[in-house]
Amino acid sequence: MKKTAAIIFRSVILILVGITLGLIMANGRFFDQGIGFSQGNNDKIAKVLQLVRQKYVDSVNVDSVEGVAANNLLQNLDPHSMYLPPKQAQAINEKLEGGFDGFGIEYQLLRDTLFITQVYNDSPAAKAGLVSGDRILDVNSKHFSGTGLTVDRVDKVFTGAKDNALSFNVSGPDIAGTKLFTFKRGYVDMSSIDASYIAAPTIGYIKISKFASTTDNDFRDALASLKQQGMKKLVLDIRGNGGGYLNTATALADEFLTKGQLIVYTKGIHEPRTDYFASDSGEFQQGKLAVLIDEYSASASEILAGALQDLDRAVIVGRRSFGKGLVQEQFSFPDKSAVNLTVARYYTPSGRSIQKSYAGGIENYHNELNARMNKGELFSEQSNLNDSIFKKQSPYHTLSGKAVYSHGGIMPDIFVPADTAQDTNLIQELNDNLLFTAFVIDQLQPTISKYTSADDFVKQYQVSDDMFDNFIQYASGTIKEMDPNDIAISRQPIKTYIKAYAARFKWGDQAYYQAINDDDAGFKKAIAAIK
Repeated sequence: MKKTAAIIFRSVILILVGITLGLIMANGRFFDQGIGFSQGNNDKIAKVLQLVRQKYVDSVNVDSVEGVAANNLLQNLDPHSMYLPPKQAQAINEKLEGGFDGFGIEYQLLRDTLFITQVYNDSPAAKAGLVSGDRILDVNSKHFSGTGLTVDRVDKVFTGAKDNALSFNVSGPDIAGTKLFTFKRGYVDMSSIDASYIAAPTIGYIKISKFASTTDNDFRDALASLKQQGMKKLVLDIRGNGGGYLNTATALADEFLTKGQLIVYTKGIHEPRTDYFASDSGEFQQGKLAVLIDEYSASASEILAGALQDLDRAVIVGRRSFGKGLVQEQFSFPDKSAVNLTVARYYTPSGRSIQKSYAGGIENYHNELNARMNKGELFSEQSNLNDSIFKKQSPYHTLSGKAVYSHGGIMPDIFVPADTAQDTNLIQELNDNLLFTAFVIDQLQPTISKYTSADDFVKQYQVSDDMFDNFIQYASGTIKEMDPNDIAISRQPIKTYIKAYAARFKWGDQAYYQAINDDDAGFKKAIAAIK
């Protein structure tokens, strides 16, 4: 069994992302509306901060100290209660509100030049006519390319008031010479549906990245389109989905369940039990359903998977989910910072809490996925069942009587081991250095331009051995030392990534997942489970 540093690194990063982006939040409240810290005689925290402000020997940013103090207090309660500085609170809420103000592009800095790598549909950039592969040479008649560009500098240029217009002098594959574009920032819709397509005869596939305020509407639109194409069965992919809004999770579960079925209930010492039931408005109450999960599926993802498993509505495929069963509510300060405070636990229809233990402290909690890997759980179904939290007989059962487990995430019905060939240090470095997209920009644009559609490209294009060797040679200009064993182990995944990033560059996320899924074991098992 190969245990790589890349897996450990990815675990840490995605846990942190899940903690901040995977919150189950109700409507925010304001501390200045009667909910806040007491200012009475016994408020030691306020008194200490006042002493620091008035008496401390050196100048101190008390706002920063207050944030640290608040976060330390909250983190001693549980891993998911936390203080959010204004920018972090704004970023999290924007991601869950389904859009943002901007130009609507993704980019990569390559040889001190900004290359556009993605243009969002219906965004200001798309309406102006920018496309992937375009290079921004000048901004507002001033040289931009070749001026020591950094991500921070680009963000400052591209961030500003909604009505302020910028002019861009652009060159690109479809432009003879250069062309001037002038347009304003605007609202950019960010669908939480990454991909939606017919994966096999009568079988649809939908990939959901987060549970945002618009997710249920996005899902309904995708479902309607797939039904028109003859879909009868569905694979729902929520791998890597760190969660989002509680109400969105229940709304999505409602799409699959019949009227009166219990989806989830929440309760806490200050929060009375609240039950969430399915209505009769679901758009996919019949038809076989498989749900893909993994160790990064958390929070709202687990509410959905847990409900569908307990009610025998879906087959769950993948690896044990993260194990976050705490409900946070957001409370805002006047300065736009916020506290996400755990106010309740949630319970699946069978009555189980899937929150994993945090009795060992915050550090152990954050390292728990690494511990799973070291025990072999990511690679062996038996290692799951040997875990102490699952050894004893379960008091929880689905409607059909099948045993299900609590206090450690959602255990899948069909196990899919992690692919060590995709988690080598080499692949991690290639992704960190954005080398797949850079290779597409530098060498594959003429190739992909020959294909008229993403479907044709995914079905017909194959990365040859010569192309693989060219890519490794290209990457060696950035990564000076490559492990030959990693190159050999990861040969096929690297070929798949080259193809997938080329597809994304030209046609977007859906084409990327079509290419990735062609070589994905979990996807294939989910298809087989409902055929």
